[in-house]
Amino acid sequence: MKPVIVLVRPQLGENIGKAARAMLNFGLTDMRLVSPRDGWPNPQAGPAASGADSVLADAQVFDSVAEAVADCAHVYATTVRKRGITKPVVTPEVAARDIHAAPERSAILFGPERSGLETDDVALARTIVTVPINPEFGSLNLAQAVILVAYEWSKGETLAQPSINPIEPPAPHEELEGMILQLDDMLERANFFFPPERVFQTRRTLRTLLTKPGWSSQEVRTVRGVLSALDGAKERRVEAQRRSNDASS
Repeated sequence: MKPVIVLVRPQLGENIGKAARAMLNFGLTDMRLVSPRDGWPNPQAGPAASGADSVLADAQVFDSVAEAVADCAHVYATTVRKRGITKPVVTPEVAARDIHAAPERSAILFGPERSGLETDDVALARTIVTVPINPEFGSLNLAQAVILVAYEWSKGETLAQPSINPIEPPAPHEELEGMILQLDDMLERANFFFPPERVFQTRRTLRTLLTKPGWSSQEVRTVRGVLSALDGAKERRVEAQRRSNDASS
């Protein structure tokens, strides 16, 4: 079950919007707000959400943390500060695994931008989630904290991997061999293979180099087209030079 993201006393509408954007990037949609400082709805949240408007539209507002998590069996409090409370402390990765394993609803609390969760807020949680962070500079903004936790949770989900083009399968060896032989022929005519005692090793090195990338059929055709164009350009230069010599003689 997807966890609920609870923003406790968030201060800026822009940060609520950015948190919504972080949530939706990783498939989370249930946002709950506890006493947002500037009220709700907030006109500054929409532009910052960059299209995650559905998360903002469905966001629920509560007067207290207890009310916001009333239907949640598992409550996690995020903090990087030491607290005078004895509770299990886990990383976002461990929390994500536990949330996936639990059939009941879970909630994750995030505190205000300036000060984080108060001790009374943390006391409502069963588990503390903290990120290993530079002890000299333990400062995360609200959206960064949300995206860290949301990303770890998303690892257990099947989300689309963005790609401009689908990855094509490797070309058959026959096509690759044709490209290698075409290049070999061009290099032979260009007197590239020199000195003679190095020809075998040079050809082996070139073959090793050209078989590493795992060319697709389209890539092989493109490279062979480039080779043909280069070969044709050289032939045209030779022909132009021959005509020039004939004209001057």
